[in-house]
Amino acid sequence: MKIRQDIEENLQTQQEAYSTLPEKVKEQLEKFQDDKLGVIFHWGLYAVAGIVESWQLSEEDTWARKQPWRENFEQLRQDYWQLNEVFDPQKFCPEKWAAQCKTAGFKYMLFTTKHHDGFNMYDTQYSDYKITANSCPFHGNSRRDIFGEAAKAFQQEGMATGIYYSKADWASPLYWTPKSRPKGRYASYDPLEQPKTWHGYQEFVFNQLEELCTRYGKMDILWLDAGWVNTANHEYLDMDGIIPKLRESQPQLIVVDRTVGGVYENYVTPERKVPNELPNKVWESNIPLAKNWGYVPNDTYKSFEEILTLLIQITAKGGNLLLGIGPKPDGTLPSQALELMEQLGSWLAIYGEGIYGTRSYSVPQINNWYFTKKEEKIYGFHFNVTMDPILALSLKELEIPTGSLSIKNIKTNHMYSIQDGMIHLTEKDRQEFVTGIEIQIETEG
Repeated sequence: MKIRQDIEENLQTQQEAYSTLPEKVKEQLEKFQDDKLGVIFHWGLYAVAGIVESWQLSEEDTWARKQPWRENFEQLRQDYWQLNEVFDPQKFCPEKWAAQCKTAGFKYMLFTTKHHDGFNMYDTQYSDYKITANSCPFHGNSRRDIFGEAAKAFQQEGMATGIYYSKADWASPLYWTPKSRPKGRYASYDPLEQPKTWHGYQEFVFNQLEELCTRYGKMDILWLDAGWVNTANHEYLDMDGIIPKLRESQPQLIVVDRTVGGVYENYVTPERKVPNELPNKVWESNIPLAKNWGYVPNDTYKSFEEILTLLIQITAKGGNLLLGIGPKPDGTLPSQALELMEQLGSWLAIYGEGIYGTRSYSVPQINNWYFTKKEEKIYGFHFNVTMDPILALSLKELEIPTGSLSIKNIKTNHMYSIQDGMIHLTEKDRQEFVTGIEIQIETEG
């Protein structure tokens, strides 16, 4: 059952192979795969309204208004556009965010510089609809350039940083033109019929991307959302013109032109799921901790067991996990998110060696076992579900010869013996939700 209709997916492009990549980007993709776990912050005016990001502004996206913020659609739009006059996150402390995320085990961070509504969470020179404008009460705060402050704090903690940027901009008069009545998420006109207007919009996008990639230090990822902005819909953006220019100052920049494919979708992003058919490119499942990406009061959060299961399954399949957090209007992170982060960090402090820096093993799964590999070590994670009576693992099924092995419990360092080609877990192992083992393959010499 599809809960939300903002999920962008292109199964065809997910199966694309690489053509050519700059050498620095290849190196960055390897590091990206080592990092394994990232966080994305969806934050903007929609946090004040407490609604499904900015989707309620799109008239055709009725799924987002099952519980409308305003009953009258015109009133909804009018009131939403004016939220910039009350957005005042005085408790925003990016250093605290960065420290909390580092403790949780996150290795990289993406931040919504601008969602589809066009409200800029940084000090852009190309729009007055921004957090630093005089119309926004937060403009007098020393932390007013929110993205810049967040990027600096996370960089100081040694974490990679990235830019989430929507290619659509519903506040721009070059995308939703004045006095037009846009029905859905697309431009309010056909770019083929108004090429001059579209050219102006394209210049606006390129100018903003250049700002973001030149003003805030090293940027590792440019995560472009709004996949409907593509050639097939006449909403053509000349990536061949802008991306090489951005890489003049950021040669390592990984670009994710989500669902569009081609040379500028450097990794693919299955949304809210673990893919059954694995992509040919590097990939990252993006999944919110709660039901929604942005902050919604009384949202439903996933359990720690759900998050841990996702992390292990995705890692065993060779992917990364990007977890979404929606900060509150006052600038703090929700307590439910912090609790999950604390649990995740505690688990990774023990078992992270079997997650970070690993790649998929040739046998990624056997029953309730999931496996990763790093150099001469194989890591196994067993989900101790009550309906599974099997406490043994066959080395033959795992395609490992029985000789020259040492096998230990990652948490307790208990050494396992091999009996008839099997590794036998203990009843004590079953007391944990997940048992983690390390198999060291001894090499001669």
